Amino acid sequence: MNYSSKIFGFVSNVLTSKKSARTVKLLTALATTSVLVSQGSSPVAAALEDSPKNIIDEVWQIVNSEFVDHDFNHVDWKITRRELLKKDYPSQKAAYKAIRQSLKDLGDPYTRFLEPKQYQDLTSQTSGELSGIGIRLGIDKKTSRLTIVEPIPNSPASEVGLRSGDRIVSINDKPTELMSLEQASAEIKGEVGTEVKLKIAREGEPNFEVAIARAQIELPSVSYTLKQEQNSKVGYIKLDEFSSHAAEQMQKAIEDLSQKQATGFILDLRGNPGGLLFSSVEIARMWMKKGAIVSTIDRKGGNEKFSANGKSITDLPLVVLVDGYSASASEILAGALKENHRAKVVGSRTYGKGTVQSVHALSDGSGLAVTIARYYPPSGIDINKKGIDPDIKVDLSREEETNLAINPNLIGTKADPQYSRAVAILRDEFVSKKNNQTLKSLTNNQAIPNLPNLN
Repeated sequence: MNYSSKIFGFVSNVLTSKKSARTVKLLTALATTSVLVSQGSSPVAAALEDSPKNIIDEVWQIVNSEFVDHDFNHVDWKITRRELLKKDYPSQKAAYKAIRQSLKDLGDPYTRFLEPKQYQDLTSQTSGELSGIGIRLGIDKKTSRLTIVEPIPNSPASEVGLRSGDRIVSINDKPTELMSLEQASAEIKGEVGTEVKLKIAREGEPNFEVAIARAQIELPSVSYTLKQEQNSKVGYIKLDEFSSHAAEQMQKAIEDLSQKQATGFILDLRGNPGGLLFSSVEIARMWMKKGAIVSTIDRKGGNEKFSANGKSITDLPLVVLVDGYSASASEILAGALKENHRAKVVGSRTYGKGTVQSVHALSDGSGLAVTIARYYPPSGIDINKKGIDPDIKVDLSREEETNLAINPNLIGTKADPQYSRAVAILRDEFVSKKNNQTLKSLTNNQAIPNLPNLN
């Protein structure tokens, strides 16, 4: 039986780095799933069954019915199918190579084929969940050893007492000395309920072993803190990706910081490559009482519009931080907040990705992302390959970029020029608001004294 599970959403591809010193992670979109079942046993279907050509035909059919450019970048797509299916493919790998070449001819970097492992990683990332024990791994620069960067709160790893800085000596009795991060992650991941055994080295203590049951882990997309900046309390929120759990995590952050008497907010979208379309819309509605958010237009001219719904959580002053790695859903959110004058946008011009993708599961476990629409901010301006200009441009020097990359703990501090500028803007707004309130109080409660003319 052939099937294609179609998952609609907003996809942020592997971004071609504008600054070679930095690699931007893969993030794709998942929203709703519908399974399309191909029935019947035509001669063509029978010939393709259990053949590498099966996947080729699945890909061709999806692109044929959904690709945003109806003339396929001047490629005769029917001839492409005929040419692909008349060839023999000794393996799935050979078929995959042919698929990639045919997709390349479409001239769209976001329509792409994903091998099974890539597709699995992608779905884990965008769902905001994975099956594991809940730790972030890294390689210690001084010792070159596999090290726990941090355990995720309320995860199996945190519950058994693992700490930041713990070194993993072995995984299931396999030494980690020669393991890459990817290999170690693959060893730790597994089915929910199964156990993984880790040998841990901790400074000042003898090595010890722990057996940890794997669980479904909700990955944090949002981190936040209340910062005392002179006479004001700033709610600083960092949004790393628009996963399926990002909106609920954002709501919690805004509400918690509001209860702690934040006088304004800084929303940091720097380095955020995007994610779910609906996640960006939901988050925009948390900040906006009214106004258009985004519209999407497909190959048939269908125009779907998204607007605020009057259910914003806060109307406190807001500054949004962006850079050249803020893409896709980040640009939807930043564009909506900027163009509705809900926030000041500070930083560097954004990446410039104005297209929407759907992601399909294919019958052999591989996947296909295909561009199905283009999106536009409220102004209707096409930002694809152009990006969004901030209201206040604050570009980092190469030295400043390197410093923040090497010392990520400095992000969102006085050592971060873009953050510092955002704080200054909030401070000015807070002072202005306070002065207006004082003037209003004077007007309502007492006569304003005559002031001498100054010449």
